[in-house]
Amino acid sequence: MSNLLTSRQAEELHKSLIAYLSSCGYPKSAQAVRDELALPETTFDPPTSKKYEGLLERKWTSVVRLQKKIMDLETRASQLQHELDSATPTSLAARKNHDPATWLPRAPARHTLQSHRLPVTCVAFHPLFSSLASGSEDCTIKIWDYELGELERTLKSHTKAVLDVDFGGPRGNTLLASCSSDLTIKLWDPADEYKNIRTLPGHDHSVSSIRFIPSGAAGAPLSGNLLASASRDRSIRIWDVTTGYCLRTLRGHADWVRSLCPSPDGRSLLSTSSDQTARLWDLAQPDSIALKQTFDAHAHVVECCAFAPPASYAHLAALAGLQKTRVPPASSAAEYLATGGRDKLIKIFGVNGLCVKTLTGHDNWIRALVFHPGGKYLLSCSDDKTIRCWDLSQEGKCVRVVEAADHFVSCLRWAPSLWKDAAAAANSNGATGAAGLTHGTGPGKDEGAKEQIRCLLACGSVDLNVRVFSA
Repeated sequence: MSNLLTSRQAEELHKSLIAYLSSCGYPKSAQAVRDELALPETTFDPPTSKKYEGLLERKWTSVVRLQKKIMDLETRASQLQHELDSATPTSLAARKNHDPATWLPRAPARHTLQSHRLPVTCVAFHPLFSSLASGSEDCTIKIWDYELGELERTLKSHTKAVLDVDFGGPRGNTLLASCSSDLTIKLWDPADEYKNIRTLPGHDHSVSSIRFIPSGAAGAPLSGNLLASASRDRSIRIWDVTTGYCLRTLRGHADWVRSLCPSPDGRSLLSTSSDQTARLWDLAQPDSIALKQTFDAHAHVVECCAFAPPASYAHLAALAGLQKTRVPPASSAAEYLATGGRDKLIKIFGVNGLCVKTLTGHDNWIRALVFHPGGKYLLSCSDDKTIRCWDLSQEGKCVRVVEAADHFVSCLRWAPSLWKDAAAAANSNGATGAAGLTHGTGPGKDEGAKEQIRCLLACGSVDLNVRVFSA
């Protein structure tokens, strides 16, 4: 008996075969099979034979139908796979019914971008176009089309490792800034084939972080031409990207200043350092009294920081034990912040300096933090090769772990939201982008402008790859 069939299935097949031969007028063949199988007349009488008549034909035709259906489904699956391979994140987002306010990345990445020859240290999204910049220890900056997953160009000018990149600048004149261990900051013009238009010298050691300060900062209303830089020389400098002048130098950290994060309204600046502290600076005040608060809850180097968006205030106020009536207003841009360090901890602070929550779960140094624009989640990446998603509405519970790379995950950025102004979209003749879209996180977007969250995240790794996650 065949090993493929059970004894019951084999018995049914034998009876069907005898009934088929009998119905087709082959009594001798039917009797030969019956004799070979030792089926007596009592077990297989004429009524039983009648019951099994036609069963073999029905089974056979159903198998043929199923085979055809399988072939059709395989063809359809192949077509859908081809469609998926050639689709862009934008077209996928348009087709998929997902909520951008709660979307979280999943492995595998949409694109794995390979070209760097040494570890990737930083990534940054262009605020309007489908461009992504990445910097590396190989001294280069690479510009990618993240929708197609293709390398557009390589920028070479730095003579040592590129440590950070950021897009920003005056409205309608987006620039790319980069900083390096070669002590310089460089400005590149995306509108002019990423020509290096200016080099800013001044720091006495490696420049570890740079961030454009959003428009509306004190001293530069609506111009958006300020750039902040942090260095191993323990200082923070504020630059005017239009003239290239250093406008001010903030001192206070006792060691290497590792990272920076400006508030959405450009009035405050957050910094972290190897001195195990994070510091909050009020840019509206003179240098001597600009230091507003020191956060010293970490027991090791503080690697990264992020301001919480107003959309998260309700969740964070609950973490802090505040009643719903005491939730900070959305008009306030710097009420809560998060820091991550080499002590493997993420700490969430109120602007008053009190730590309201400590998030544990990573097994190695924490390298970068980003708040979900929807306000419900905080995302972190670490040298444990993962990206973790923390749900602020569930007291900071880790709700997803993404195996993001084959080595340390060194950087993480969420694509900036687009702001759609209905009036500008109708007229389409202002300084906004296509269809009335502008970028930014505060000024530049008018009252009543609607935020359009982009479900787009990028990370870089010591495994030399840049990965793009999208809906």
